[in-house]
Amino acid sequence: MIILGIESSCDETAAAICKNGNILSSIVSSQQIHKDFGGVVPEVASREHERLLNYSVEKALDEAEIALSDLDGVGVTQGPGLAGALITGVCFAKGLSQSLNIPILGINHLEAHIYANFLTDPTLVYPLVCLLVSGGHTQLWLVKEMADYELLGESRDDAAGEAFDKGGRILGLDYPGGPAIEKMAHNGDCKAIDFPRAFYKDESLEFSFSGLKTSLLYFMEKKDKSVVLADVAASYQKAILDVLVYKLATAVKRKNVRTCVIAGGVAANNELRNMVKKTIGDEISVLYPEPALCTDNAAMVAYLSQLYMEKGFTSPIDFDVFPNLKVV
Repeated sequence: MIILGIESSCDETAAAICKNGNILSSIVSSQQIHKDFGGVVPEVASREHERLLNYSVEKALDEAEIALSDLDGVGVTQGPGLAGALITGVCFAKGLSQSLNIPILGINHLEAHIYANFLTDPTLVYPLVCLLVSGGHTQLWLVKEMADYELLGESRDDAAGEAFDKGGRILGLDYPGGPAIEKMAHNGDCKAIDFPRAFYKDESLEFSFSGLKTSLLYFMEKKDKSVVLADVAASYQKAILDVLVYKLATAVKRKNVRTCVIAGGVAANNELRNMVKKTIGDEISVLYPEPALCTDNAAMVAYLSQLYMEKGFTSPIDFDVFPNLKVV
């Protein structure tokens, strides 16, 4: 089975080819124009998807040495995400589906992030705990089987990735803020400033990062010339990661699983990986997707689409997009 995957939920225009569980090509066209605005502008993102989709699909087909006529189906992100961006990708995918007379399947972007880990290690076994941490979501999931998930906890306000992006903007760094803060924090003292850690070490598996973001804003407004920005970045990053790691470790222990996975763009953060390794220990297997599979991509969409299509799942041609789509 050969599946084309299309991803356009935010500011990455992506296309990928999956053949029998193997990714033959994965093209991600990052929309650099948003750097000028310090964040994603929805209308601009939609226009960029329109401009880049045809190129991305053609390049994915060329690199995979696959013709359009070889495709058995197309999978596309239908949510969650920016409404206009989702519509652009879904309409493009529907056009291909109808013109080629092949089935189409709407895919949950968050579920695809979880299954990016299975691309990295196909031998993964259930049950497992997943920390899904991205620009729009911070969630803990118990993955019992495919399509059988239990939400253990999530952010009540900002996601961790959003806190990184907004923090980067407050610190005057480039967008996206996560990689910029990580780079600056490398030479900083993470103990220099005691930023707040909401819900830290309590009984819940909930998250909250809006107060931390506000604390950084107030700190920067009142800072004196002696403040070292690298120390601020390191302390701010540590406040985010402390909570993520502690909640993940708590969930793993509470659910008595032997495997945990981390998904989403923040999974690429090296300090997060180091902290998880120190906290979880060697008794629990911890898996991260390859760096290219952490951020938004179409490989995970194509792969999950194939898994579902092999089970007979498809979508009607008039299916809608859902900007606030949930996993369960």
